[in-house]
Amino acid sequence: MDVKEQNVQNVTESVASMEEVSLEAIETADVVETPEYEDFGNMTEGELVEKAKDLMKSNPESYTSLRGKMDAIKYNFYKKLRAKNDELKQRFVDEGGLPEDFKPAENPLDTELKAILQNYKEKRAAEFQRAEAEKLNNLGEKKRILEDLKGLLENTEEDFGKKVPQFQKLQQEWKSVGAVPQSEVNALWSAYQLCVENFYDNLKINNELRDYDFRKNLEQKVALCEQAEALADEKDVIAAFRKLQVLHEEWREIGPVSRENRESIWNRFKEVSTVINKRHHDFFDKLRSNELENLQKKSALCEKIEAIDFSAIHSFKEWQEQSANILAIQEEWKKIGFAPKKDNVAIYERFRATCDKFFKTKNEYFRSVKDQLSENLAKKIELCEKAEANMDSTDWKATSDLFVKLQQDWKKIGAVPKKQSDVVWKRFLAACDHFFAKKGEQFKSQRQEQDENLKQKKALVEKIKSLVIGEDHEASFNELKSLIAEWNAVGHVPFKDKDKVYNAYKAAIDEKFEKLNVDKSNRRMDVFKASVQDMAQKGEQKLSAERKKLVRQYEALCADITNYENNIGFFSASSKSAESLIKDMANKIQKLKKERDMIVEKVKLLDNAAKKE
Repeated sequence: MDVKEQNVQNVTESVASMEEVSLEAIETADVVETPEYEDFGNMTEGELVEKAKDLMKSNPESYTSLRGKMDAIKYNFYKKLRAKNDELKQRFVDEGGLPEDFKPAENPLDTELKAILQNYKEKRAAEFQRAEAEKLNNLGEKKRILEDLKGLLENTEEDFGKKVPQFQKLQQEWKSVGAVPQSEVNALWSAYQLCVENFYDNLKINNELRDYDFRKNLEQKVALCEQAEALADEKDVIAAFRKLQVLHEEWREIGPVSRENRESIWNRFKEVSTVINKRHHDFFDKLRSNELENLQKKSALCEKIEAIDFSAIHSFKEWQEQSANILAIQEEWKKIGFAPKKDNVAIYERFRATCDKFFKTKNEYFRSVKDQLSENLAKKIELCEKAEANMDSTDWKATSDLFVKLQQDWKKIGAVPKKQSDVVWKRFLAACDHFFAKKGEQFKSQRQEQDENLKQKKALVEKIKSLVIGEDHEASFNELKSLIAEWNAVGHVPFKDKDKVYNAYKAAIDEKFEKLNVDKSNRRMDVFKASVQDMAQKGEQKLSAERKKLVRQYEALCADITNYENNIGFFSASSKSAESLIKDMANKIQKLKKERDMIVEKVKLLDNAAKKE
């Protein structure tokens, strides 16, 4: 075969190549570029800004290729910034501020990132403009090649041996020219293919050269099939899909194969492409499914908050409990991934509006309650002033009735601001104590009566000692209770004799209770119940005084229990002595708790007696 025939066959196979590429172009027309996804969710705001800087310094071949990463950086940065601002706003609102008054401080990282993103946009825009200009230049160049091909076809006088090299040269030039505007691709390709086909029709190609070209093209296409089949096992679905697009571009550049191999080799390449495309499609189907599931979860959280009946919340405690519930829901929201892009902003705005409505209503309630607390404080201060104005009065009956009335009015008034509660109460209590102390001094003449009471109580102690416990324990117990009631009915004794006679009385009844097998705690409660009945007959003031004494005892016991429990934590049971000490302290704590619980029961008895009054 001479050079002239060889050249003719080369050109012939190029025409066949163009015919096959046209078919493959139709088969792969649905293949589209997919945006790159990056996950920077674990980075801090500072790390995201540094990552953006590094990307801009990396001198990429194309700034458009950075789009996925830059978008991911921007999204994660502003997501974190918005979360921090929401937290600061919530703290501002919890401290009493109004949501509309909150203004987040300027973030220098925000300013820096905006500058980087602006630089990136400018570079990408410039790159786009250069690419578009280059496409227009390429369009002109390809049109020029088409005119040269047409001229070559129309020249019937030139020698065949000279036309073939010119034709091949024009083919190489055509392949070397880059992309053109998408709107011109099909028209240019059709015109080029027509020129090539006409050229081969006129030159009657040599079949042997065509067979050689077919074999060569088949080898190249088999290699592409093998590369594509290897991509089917690639773990990174997106990377495999992108690599497949490159293989499709290479396939288009390879010429045709023989007719008997054409369909089988194309089917092989198409089948593996279908597998990779399906994996890619399934990946995004799953992604969309997850996003829809996330949307449902977020909608459920919105509905959960929207279902709260604000009108049913009537106390600080209930509002605080609901606030904790809302904060827990917000934490749950943060753990849920993205919703579909078209719904993501809307569902977030819905959630944010729902939360804002809750905290706005809460703040309004707190403001209204604060006004009520201030009003209550004013009323209690007025009672203090009345008590202070009458605390030196010597009209004992009328003033006593007045102070009882003031104390009753005090109980009817609600709570006051916490920081003022102890102050105003101590002021009122001081005025009351001052009056009743003076009144007590006035009645020192009652000493004779107290001496007589002492004689009666001593006589009752002797009666208790001489009480014989018979076989009928219930009768004996009732008789003992009768003596206890008589004891409680007797008035005050001189202060210096109070403890002595009481100890004698307590020892006497304890001895009888022991014989009656009555539990120590029960006997103390029975004694106290009898004394409560006596106090109730003497008036509410007596009950109130006893209650105050018990409350002070309760607070002292609670302090002792806390102190022991704290101390027991400092010991290690590594030695026998430490173990014994811990056991001893634990027993003390248990006894103190029993004593504390008994005081609670006593206070309840006093409160019930006061209600009956």
